Amino acid sequence: MTIPTLRSILGQERAALSAWSGLGDAVVHETLLRAFDAITLDVQHGLQGISEIREGCARAAFLGKPAIVRVPVGDLAMAGRVLDFGATGVIMPMVDSAEEARQFARALLYPPLGTRSFGPARAVDLFGAASGAAYIDAAQEAIVSLAMIETAGAFREIDAILDVPELGGVFVGPSDLSLALTGRLDPNGAGTDEAALSICRKSKAAGKIAAVYAANAPDARRYQAMGYDLICVASDVSLLKQASLAICADIRG
Repeated sequence: MTIPTLRSILGQERAALSAWSGLGDAVVHETLLRAFDAITLDVQHGLQGISEIREGCARAAFLGKPAIVRVPVGDLAMAGRVLDFGATGVIMPMVDSAEEARQFARALLYPPLGTRSFGPARAVDLFGAASGAAYIDAAQEAIVSLAMIETAGAFREIDAILDVPELGGVFVGPSDLSLALTGRLDPNGAGTDEAALSICRKSKAAGKIAAVYAANAPDARRYQAMGYDLICVASDVSLLKQASLAICADIRG
């Protein structure tokens, strides 16, 4: 049994790149997966329903790439459910403390390490597990929890959050982090970059995954230079908008 995991695409000379999808169409997911190392399905702000999340996770599994899901704020039930669909990474937004990070991370692990409920029938089939017990053994190692660092509380408590042993890593949301730290939307500002660099360095020193969202290629290159392991780039909606505007402008001169 082989479970496509985040850890399997990390540790290279360059950062791993994930597509960012807010749309629910499985063909869109498949198209993105053919270019990117992984796909992140944004349930917090995206347009997917349950069946579309399920199909997105399946397309990733069929192509041998990791599916990551950003769940709604505080939704531990959804965090466990998307793992049953075949996701191998979960992002929890608006984590504000080490205790919230601990509860989230433990929700993705089976006892005695955590509190995840057993029922991964779809994941067992997708990954070719010989049994539910075999899936448990593999999942305990494969599943990655990423706590979003985007509030003032999380930034203050970053050391304590990184000390949570069950947590796989952190995910920086530059837009919300800039709002929290400066009171204005400034994801590319000097203060936001300074905070992002500090979070990345502390995460890597703690042996955790450092991940971040980048709105475009220049932002992604900047975060790569900082040392981030995983960068989620743009979004399917923004890529479609940009390509549409560019081709029309090119034709019309």
